[in-house]
Amino acid sequence: MDQRKDPRFRTRFDALYSLERAEGAGVLVDLSYTGARLEEVSIWPPLDTKVRLYVFIQPVSPFEIVGRVVRLTESGFAVEYEVEDPEVRRLVDDVSAIVSASG
Repeated sequence: MDQRKDPRFRTRFDALYSLERAEGAGVLVDLSYTGARLEEVSIWPPLDTKVRLYVFIQPVSPFEIVGRVVRLTESGFAVEYEVEDPEVRRLVDDVSAIVSASG
């Protein structure tokens, strides 16, 4: 049973991310108001690492999200956002509209 409080939207958008001393790339595969998951990543950051995501969604301009790594997977990692940001809510709403229109 899924215990998440916010719905997650399946996506497939390119993303870059930066850590304190490294940069990587991956694919944003799901997104919610409180977190995101990247797969096909080039670098696995340690748990609890601060990460800055740069998400490239068309027609929305590149978007920046700051969070902490909360889970590692075989091909990526999950991030929980550090603060509740109205801009993140707007991004998720935009993504949900894009996903609904294409599905």
